[in-house]
Amino acid sequence: MKETNKTSAMVETLYDLAALADYSLMDTLSSDPEATSDGVDHAPRQVFSGHYVPVNPTPIKDPQYIAHSENFFSELGFDDSLAASEDFIRMFSGDTSHLPEPMRRLGWATGYALSIYGTEYYEQCPFKTGNGYGDGRAISILEAVIKGQRWEMQLKGGGRTPYCRGADGRAVLRSSIREFLAQEHMHALDVPTSRSLSLYTSKKETVKRPWFTKGSYSKDPEVMIDEAVAITTRVAPSFIRVGQLELFGRRARKKEHPKAMEELEKMMLHLIDREYSDVIDAHLPLQEKVLLLAQEFRKRLISLVANWIRVGYCQGNFNSDNCAAGGFTLDYGPFGFIDMFDPRYQPWTGGGVHFSFLNQPQAAERNFHMFCLALKPLLESSQDALTQLDEIRNGFPKVMHEQMEKMWSAKLGLRTFDAALFKEFILLMIETSVDYTIFFRELSAVPEDIAPLTKSFYGDAVYNESIVNRWSAWLEKWKLLVDAATPESRERLSKQMKAINPKYTLREWFLVPAYQQAANGDYTLIKELQEVMTNPYAEQSKETEEKYYREKPSEFFEIAGISHVSCSS
Repeated sequence: MKETNKTSAMVETLYDLAALADYSLMDTLSSDPEATSDGVDHAPRQVFSGHYVPVNPTPIKDPQYIAHSENFFSELGFDDSLAASEDFIRMFSGDTSHLPEPMRRLGWATGYALSIYGTEYYEQCPFKTGNGYGDGRAISILEAVIKGQRWEMQLKGGGRTPYCRGADGRAVLRSSIREFLAQEHMHALDVPTSRSLSLYTSKKETVKRPWFTKGSYSKDPEVMIDEAVAITTRVAPSFIRVGQLELFGRRARKKEHPKAMEELEKMMLHLIDREYSDVIDAHLPLQEKVLLLAQEFRKRLISLVANWIRVGYCQGNFNSDNCAAGGFTLDYGPFGFIDMFDPRYQPWTGGGVHFSFLNQPQAAERNFHMFCLALKPLLESSQDALTQLDEIRNGFPKVMHEQMEKMWSAKLGLRTFDAALFKEFILLMIETSVDYTIFFRELSAVPEDIAPLTKSFYGDAVYNESIVNRWSAWLEKWKLLVDAATPESRERLSKQMKAINPKYTLREWFLVPAYQQAANGDYTLIKELQEVMTNPYAEQSKETEEKYYREKPSEFFEIAGISHVSCSS
């Protein structure tokens, strides 16, 4: 999609933003033919065809400003005062009834299919058909071309849609704060992600959610609690998911309706238009586009997952519907940043080992398999093209393995990957119970001896002579493999490693007090975390270091809502 730089002037009012509106999805794809004309379409129902459903968001009652991303506002050319203006708050808290033209007052929600670790599911749809699964509380309200880049703006918690499956369509303050802070943190970590625009809560409206009792060790929520509702606006070039391609791929494969193949083709072309137009020529034949799309998405997905592991992030629930077809991080539900290293770390009680920390490459492979399966109907006329698609799909593990070795080499400051050193390193990390972030940051200083690395040891490992000696021996082997023979080369290596290994990550036990205080109207800690976590590689103040560069306190281990969370946001 050729974008035009409509303006370079500062966006100071909603009218300035309205002038940039450009609705590619609604203008090029098909609406559900059974949709209402007025957007009053808030009860669960089956959606049999069409790429989207026009729907009105449901405003939260008496909205109150909490925060906006000053960094993202600056990138977009938005004046900071806009975030607290009455009409901006009204729009991004769900009231689109008075938007200035050419903005549209109808938003849209999209359907998608679900596969979990490469297995198709239909049971999560209330109709057991797959025709009722999709954006149940996420409603897009604007597409705009800003500084030559197309952005889609979506309300998380914007009310019920036909895909709500009987739920209330709301997001609570707790989960909204987590997502708002996490998206901008991930961007600052140089990991592709959706972005955060604004965060508003309601002074009056609450909903009930299952949660844990204080200090509980339970894996399952034990009580229902009242929580304030909130809306965070997330922004991305598109919100097309692998699950969307799957939905139309399934319908085409099973010939569910006469336009199924046409809808799949349009969806695929729209994805290219929105996410891959810079690398896939619009004039190429359809089959070439499909094969290039598979290659490019494979490249992005592999890079994304390697970056997740680089910074200690675990998606937790990496179903195909939580996998952005543009190759970036999407849907910060049950996510977590690792504290003590554990290959099987999983922040979500319902996630299982298949979505655990070091199993994310395999989970990504399963999602890529479903992506390719969705594209197959478009290549049915050419056995050669189908064979090429299979080769691209089957090549995923090899390319993923190569990318992971490059990532580990960079984290460790190695010129080339050393399998023996790495194997010993992983075993020592597990046996010692090492803090993932602190260890790599201390190693990035290229220490003379083991002492600085022991800052990352949990428990009494620092007093275990055998472990300390083994770490010392490992460190000497490491020094022989890195370029640190002179003070200049050592300083250069340290700088390179510190640019890859963050000092600060958004650990869950930092987030808990932030959303607990916010529930009482105190947003101070949210602002503080914004500042710290959007500078994750920087050496910040001594006060910041003492507060945020430290091991997880022992009393938080295994505590529900801190060490693990449910999917009840």
